[in-house]
Amino acid sequence: MNDRSTRRRLLVRTLASIGVLSVLPAQAQTPGGPGNSGASGASRAPPVNDARPTLVVLGDSLSAEYGLPRGSGWVALLQQRLATRGHNYRIVNASISGETSSGGVSRIDGLLKRQQPAIVIIELGGNDALRGLDLAATRANLLKLARRSRESGARVLILGMHMPPNYGVAYGESFARIFVEVARETDSALVPFFLEDIGERLEYFQADRIHPNETAQPLMLERAWPALQPLL
Repeated sequence: MNDRSTRRRLLVRTLASIGVLSVLPAQAQTPGGPGNSGASGASRAPPVNDARPTLVVLGDSLSAEYGLPRGSGWVALLQQRLATRGHNYRIVNASISGETSSGGVSRIDGLLKRQQPAIVIIELGGNDALRGLDLAATRANLLKLARRSRESGARVLILGMHMPPNYGVAYGESFARIFVEVARETDSALVPFFLEDIGERLEYFQADRIHPNETAQPLMLERAWPALQPLL
């Protein structure tokens, strides 16, 4: 097998990993790995007297610290960067391994009501395509997530995903276009492909060769940071 084929196979497995835990109960995974439940990422429920503006991350396993030491995922690294650069935000990581866009829609109103976020990062949609769900429904769900967040007063960042070439050029282009269109229609910030320069490199994956490892997390943060920074 040549290097290009190897990279493509790895990207397929990487994208499939977003849905690896889809059979588990719909609750956030702890950063330590599968089989645990509870709050994931940078923050649990906030103190009631915490007056800092809130940033909510609504994502899947890419943001849920799956298989990583607690506090090493890109969301936790974002909390550290915000603190060191004088951005006094509290992060609530509402990511769930295996989450779909429809799952996000079912949770968004409660999250907005409880957290009253200043910023919402939406990192969903990959599982929809991997499960063969209707792309029109995915688009509609992402529109709902962004619009409801915007209507609540939050600024929105959408982290897009691409499908690997073996899904077909037309399908891949249609899927990638969803994130661009939703961002444009809702005046949201956009990262077109969250795993760019990561998905095809073996050294950025855990031993299962599926989930991004600890080394990959700073790179994921760097991919999101330029689009997020103007929203702060």
